[in-house]
Amino acid sequence: MSKLVWYLPVAIFISLVLGACNLPGGSQDAEGVDAASTAAAQTVEANLTQAAILNPPTLPVISTSTTAAPSDTFPTPTNTQPAAPPTLECDKAQFIDDITIPDGTILAPDEPFTKTWRLKNIGTCSWTTTYVVIFNNGDAMSGPVTQALTGNVNPNQTVDISVDLIAPSTDDDYKGFWKLRNAAGVLFAQFYVEIIVETPAPSTTTITLNATGGTEGGTVYEPASGIPSTILAGDTGSNGLARGFMSFDISSISGKTVTAATLDLSSCTQMQDPFDGAGLAGIWVGELQYGLPLAQSAYNLSGTGIQLLTAIPGSAIDVKSYVQARVSEPKPRFQIHLYPKEGSDNDGQADYMSCSANGPKLTITYQP
Repeated sequence: MSKLVWYLPVAIFISLVLGACNLPGGSQDAEGVDAASTAAAQTVEANLTQAAILNPPTLPVISTSTTAAPSDTFPTPTNTQPAAPPTLECDKAQFIDDITIPDGTILAPDEPFTKTWRLKNIGTCSWTTTYVVIFNNGDAMSGPVTQALTGNVNPNQTVDISVDLIAPSTDDDYKGFWKLRNAAGVLFAQFYVEIIVETPAPSTTTITLNATGGTEGGTVYEPASGIPSTILAGDTGSNGLARGFMSFDISSISGKTVTAATLDLSSCTQMQDPFDGAGLAGIWVGELQYGLPLAQSAYNLSGTGIQLLTAIPGSAIDVKSYVQARVSEPKPRFQIHLYPKEGSDNDGQADYMSCSANGPKLTITYQP
């Protein structure tokens, strides 16, 4: 509302008051004047009140907004773009299989071999003859430093890659890593070869020898009474002692390495009891190098005891160290004699262990 409109009733009021003061009627009494003044004042007040009601003053507007102060949190954008597709690689390979020499293959020291891997080109670029196989690290196994591919390998094609290697000379586990290298010198696609080097057990040959007959074996008695071919050890009915001798021809393995040797006397038999502890007290198996042909003088020769028998042996007797000594000298014969531990039991009965000339067997295993 205009200030002029608001002030107009005030001006009218002042004019009325001034006019009242100048009105004729000085003859009126004071009470009449006061009454008139009061009435006029009330009239003006009523008009002012009515004007205020009809034209209220314009008041300044005070903001009552409750909007929060801006914060540091930014709104989530609604125009997000889809993620970009992964970038395809030019040179990339996938290992398919070990065509030769699977991991953990056992090879002999210094054994040559060819390792072949099958790879697939899963990149976007072709592998040309400018690409090479290169040793990267680990055990090279005498392989080439680099080796060119022999043809093009296009994307999604497979290729067999082979390198010629040699197993190291020392027993152990070995692993070598290889890669491909492109024309720009960038390495990719690592693959490896893994072997175990073990020295193989030497091959061996086994032979079984019969005791040599004729003049090389038999029995020598005390006192002398000939040399029969049957091999006896014990005493006779006349209480004389007998010693048996057997000879094996080892000339064919002269200088070899013996890995096993056993003497088999299981075919022998016994008469009465040569193993009686109260008499002969057992039969010794000993080694004795005696001259050929067998003679009476061999009876008194001293040999080396190998095993005391208390019964006919049901299993072979280990004679490896004795055979090896004779093979290494070398000697053409390995010779055994059987003899009683004690003297005759003087019972007037024959007590002995008896073997036929070709019954005893010597089995030898050796490295050729």
